[in-house]
Amino acid sequence: MPCCCTPDAGSPASPAAEELHCPVETTLRLIGGKYKTLIVWNLFDGTLRFSQLQRLIPRATAKMLTQQLRELERDGLITRRVYPVVPPKVEYALSERGRSLQPILQAIYSWGVEYLEEKGLKANCGMKTPA
Repeated sequence: MPCCCTPDAGSPASPAAEELHCPVETTLRLIGGKYKTLIVWNLFDGTLRFSQLQRLIPRATAKMLTQQLRELERDGLITRRVYPVVPPKVEYALSERGRSLQPILQAIYSWGVEYLEEKGLKANCGMKTPA
């Protein structure tokens, strides 16, 4: 099976003439940021504020979390709602497209649990299966 990131041998178009669109590469680009999967995973249970996400993902600096949230919003996977109050209140929620990642991320989670068990390890990261 040829790689989807290279043109088919029988394809008349050359890579220079046609931009390639790989579905696997696209998906990984959208969720492959340092904390993107954790952000999306935590939003499966509902809307969260920035400070709640910071507590749930303690290794993420505020700057990195902000960057990842902006990219997820730009790509249409989450929505951001700003309330006109002082201090500012900002909430993040999954879009319909973001919610469609749930079975994919649950499969990755299950695969990871099985892999860890095969290595004699136990998942201890605090992640829980979404409600």
